Amino acid sequence: MTLSPTPDRASETHHLTVHHIVADRLRLLTRYVPSAYSRTILIDGIRTHYLECGDGPPVVLLHDGSYGSSAELSWYPTIEALGRSHRVIAPDWLGFGGTDKLHDFGGGRSRRLWHMTRFLEVMDLGTASFCGVSMGATLLLGVAAGDEFDWPIGAIVSISGGGFIPLNDARASTLDYDCTLEGMRKIVSNFVYDQTLLDDERLVRARYESAIQPGAWEAVAAARFKSPLVPQRSEFGERDSISYERIDVPTLIVAGAEDRLRNPGYADELVSRIPTAELLMFADCGHLPQIEHPDRLNHAVTDFLGRL
Repeated sequence: MTLSPTPDRASETHHLTVHHIVADRLRLLTRYVPSAYSRTILIDGIRTHYLECGDGPPVVLLHDGSYGSSAELSWYPTIEALGRSHRVIAPDWLGFGGTDKLHDFGGGRSRRLWHMTRFLEVMDLGTASFCGVSMGATLLLGVAAGDEFDWPIGAIVSISGGGFIPLNDARASTLDYDCTLEGMRKIVSNFVYDQTLLDDERLVRARYESAIQPGAWEAVAAARFKSPLVPQRSEFGERDSISYERIDVPTLIVAGAEDRLRNPGYADELVSRIPTAELLMFADCGHLPQIEHPDRLNHAVTDFLGRL
């Protein structure tokens, strides 16, 4: 099956106020996934960027929430591989990549989820498989277990997401970014087990360039700004409140055995709480299995989706 870009389906959605304002323009953002289309649409007035590749059953890829992240920089080893058998949709979260740099101080996480919900409505994918990594996976699991947001989730691949998230030294080092190339190298060094990957420009320099876009640092950092009048509750180091037992779709939990940002055993506990879950543990791997072990990850996800 070819990896030719698919038709502009979102513009065919007439019952929602949306139109494509850019198509195949942001070539800088697609330098690592040349077969993907780069598209930008307006979602309730917000410019929303996503990559699209391949044809077949839809798969939505949700990237992580670290400084400089985007759909492409999280998923460049995965998009083309899954695009051989699926229609891959990889959006940039609100505040990241080519999507507008906005933050809602009244509820940043909820705003991102509402924005993604509207994006999925506009795309009109029908039931889809969803793959998330880190923040993307945690938000995905929370939506699947809750009632507030209605996403067309038919299956889940969660990479390094869900469960208790400790505020340890490795995690803390990823939260304080000084907008320098060396600062980004320090962040990425805590993501990966194989430190030779720090020489890959897609992991350090490209994320640095993305992180210094106007408004990008502010959109990520603003999530930690809290009024003295608001109870100080962080998303890290707090009790996990997701009701995983409510997830009833096929779920693949993927974890790195040497993930410095997570506690040992978190993935086993997660699988024990999701009735439909299976676990894939990567040895010699940190927080980003899709980047450290791309061939094995792509094969595992393709096999998992093929069994649905």
